[in-house]
Amino acid sequence: MMETILMGVLAMLPIIWLIVALTGLKLPGHYACLGALVIAIVESLFVWKMPVVDCATSALEGFASALWPIILVIIAAIFTYNLSLKTGAMDVIKQMLTSVSADKRVLVLLIGWCFGGFMEGMAGFGTAIAIPASMLAGMGMDPIVACVVCMLANAFPTAFGSVGIPTVTLANVTGLDPVTLAFVTVVQMIPFMILVPFLMVIVGGGGFKALKGMVGITLVSGVSFVLPQLVVAKFTGPELAVIVGCVVSLGCTILMARARKGKPVPAEYNMSADPSKAIKIDGKKAFISWLPFILIFVLLLVTSKLVPPVNSFLANFASSIKISTAETAGNASFAWINTPGIWIFVAAIIGGIVQKAGGKVMIDTLVATVKQMSKTIITIMSVLAVAKIMTYCGMIDDMAALFVTITGSFYPFVAPIIAALGAFITGSGTSTEVLLGSLQTTAAEQIGASTFWLAAANSTGAGIGKILSPQCIATAAAAVGLVGQDSKLLGGVIKWAVFELVIACLLVGLLSGIVPAMLGVA
Repeated sequence: MMETILMGVLAMLPIIWLIVALTGLKLPGHYACLGALVIAIVESLFVWKMPVVDCATSALEGFASALWPIILVIIAAIFTYNLSLKTGAMDVIKQMLTSVSADKRVLVLLIGWCFGGFMEGMAGFGTAIAIPASMLAGMGMDPIVACVVCMLANAFPTAFGSVGIPTVTLANVTGLDPVTLAFVTVVQMIPFMILVPFLMVIVGGGGFKALKGMVGITLVSGVSFVLPQLVVAKFTGPELAVIVGCVVSLGCTILMARARKGKPVPAEYNMSADPSKAIKIDGKKAFISWLPFILIFVLLLVTSKLVPPVNSFLANFASSIKISTAETAGNASFAWINTPGIWIFVAAIIGGIVQKAGGKVMIDTLVATVKQMSKTIITIMSVLAVAKIMTYCGMIDDMAALFVTITGSFYPFVAPIIAALGAFITGSGTSTEVLLGSLQTTAAEQIGASTFWLAAANSTGAGIGKILSPQCIATAAAAVGLVGQDSKLLGGVIKWAVFELVIACLLVGLLSGIVPAMLGVA
């Protein structure tokens, strides 16, 4: 037992370093993550006795997985936003959004919660934070606040991001029925999907006073988000759950905002555009301005698993390559055409052409975007290399074994923490399901708990851990021009994430024998 505890503690050193480096030392994210990579390499070689070649090739797999598709999609998303700034389309979009409501708190719900959740459901990979946060910051919101509200919004839609991939993956890894698993996951997340919009309004409005006059619309925004998800998950599974929820929530939130139209907006929340800079907007101008985002939706929908013939054809343009030589490593898969980054770039270029952006403007914007993202690229590549090394040398398994050994029958109370640590390392809900999904269900079987309930806890904890990950924070910082200020973003979001994690632990632990019995799932 002592050996298990010792190895588990040693396995956590890269994570402990990241927390200390970002919160205590306040190092820029790329320096902190490079430090974590050094620690992971040293430990894997000298403590876990990983062969040098295995360590090097595992890091190489992490670099490759970071570049394609994660960094590709983040650059594509920020390029789309930057190009829309160049063409003036974003000015039109901002004016249209503020015409629905000039209240900062309402815009936080519309853009951060509804639109952000929709982007997560369709694309994932950072787009749900990069695009909404840059839009809110561009409308005049404090960049840190814009990032924090969008990060909060992103936690729980993560389980159903990229057309349900994380939950589908979890079902495959654990052998559980995906439809039942999706439904149990939404049930477990009900309190959070109602709570998070309130937290967003509090953060976006600068304190609890911001809830004054906002309780009704905020409650509607959350309830209309989660109820459709319950229905869709129950009858069809994970693929459409968050997409349908976001669309319904967006419609209900707009209706509530329209109903508030006559009420004066307090000066501290008023984000009305300068009347002297108002743009005359007709239907054609509005359509052209929104075209890149409309195309993103259409292209991602048409190429998704919801349209099997197209998806199956494009799946042929993919490679499965053995990069890491570690014994436990599988092949790394790369989709060369049907990946969100490609389609977002296509949408941005077509939209840019229609908006009369010349080739030089597009190239200059792309170059500027890559420069803007340079430190973020280092951060994300380092984090993915750490994740691969820790996974293949056994550090992740030892870290999880530590919690199982210490907690015993109280394991459900810490199941979300284990998932959160996994997502903190990988920055990915899907990767966390692959890494820890089987551990959660195995632990459930050992202590006689519901496998569905603890598998769902993996998704709940992963969503919370993801928004704290260096990868997520670096993406948000790059989107709003705060590169190198990762510690400020972490400081802004960590108290809310810890609050959510405490609730998750209590909810999963206290209800582990009640809710599964009510739902009839073992």
